[in-house]
Amino acid sequence: MGVAQRSRRWLVPVTAVAVVAGVGALGPVVADASPNLPGITAQDLLTKVQTAKVDGLSGTVSSKTDLGLPALPGVEGGNQALELITGDHTARVAFATPDKARISVLDNMNERVWTTDGKSAWAYDSSNHQAVKLTVPAHSAQPEKARPQGYDPQAVAKQVLAAIDPTTKVEVSGTVEVAGRDAYKLRLVPKTDKTTVGSVTLAVDAKTWVPLQVTVMPRTGNDPAIQVGFSAVSFDVPAASTFTFTPPKGVTVKEEKAPKGREIPKNVTPPKGITPKLPPAKPGTTKGDGPTTIGQGWETVAMLRGAKPAGNGPLDQLLANAPSVQGSWGKGKILTSKMVSALITDDGRVFVGLVTPATLQSAAAKAPR
Repeated sequence: MGVAQRSRRWLVPVTAVAVVAGVGALGPVVADASPNLPGITAQDLLTKVQTAKVDGLSGTVSSKTDLGLPALPGVEGGNQALELITGDHTARVAFATPDKARISVLDNMNERVWTTDGKSAWAYDSSNHQAVKLTVPAHSAQPEKARPQGYDPQAVAKQVLAAIDPTTKVEVSGTVEVAGRDAYKLRLVPKTDKTTVGSVTLAVDAKTWVPLQVTVMPRTGNDPAIQVGFSAVSFDVPAASTFTFTPPKGVTVKEEKAPKGREIPKNVTPPKGITPKLPPAKPGTTKGDGPTTIGQGWETVAMLRGAKPAGNGPLDQLLANAPSVQGSWGKGKILTSKMVSALITDDGRVFVGLVTPATLQSAAAKAPR
């Protein structure tokens, strides 16, 4: 699938803070008609998706996530710990080339805003009456890496397309209407049985070729595990004033300078995120203190260190009822859901992925100590 390696210019580049934002749902993603569109091959549609380009867009993005994760036992409101990767969320977004972006969310009557005009970036949370202003160095980040992810169907689609390899079946599975626009359905089906992903469908706009919606189905079950897409969208370039921010009266403003090569200082907390990222396609990669990846494509597993349970926390209670496993990699406990599997070893390593438990243990056997 050589075309998968081509430049994905359909991303609207922004050069500042990488943010994933979340909020209580304002409405479902609209996708309920089957328009009559000219026929197109899967290869041609895939090529158009990967070479499409827009100068700007704005709209409302809704996200629904149900990975089948359990609540943390013995904790009042334990499900809040999983807020970032579960539930229904909505945000209003705007992007413009080459370096402008804005996300505005509302959660429990609190407003959260993240915006950048390319020279400065603001992160505002009305719940604590605080705002952080960042001075963004020139060329501080690669555009594709800096684009906000959680409410960006294009960025989510990019992660999916990165998993395409010879073990992926690619097909056009029909048409659909999303946010009032006609779209083709590009369906990716993993051929391997080592992943918990049953299929991923991209709703691709029939005029701009930009992904409007991404739906991830589990291998078992009839309900989407992840669905993120526009419920309203415009491809007009937003006005420059869209990306400016004036702190409300009484808000405490803290100014920071974003260091080169980093999207955001460690002491700056961005708005909450909700959309989990699919694993990267290249194995054995590590980013700073981030995870090491083992495997490729749909079978990718991430390994993190230093997650040894404290002995009396919610995780310990959850692990108490989890099956014990062992192998050449050592001993540990394994947690599973309809989409996510996690192996927590006695030596403090965590292996996690959208894969089967057996695939996790195989990855653990290949991982460095």
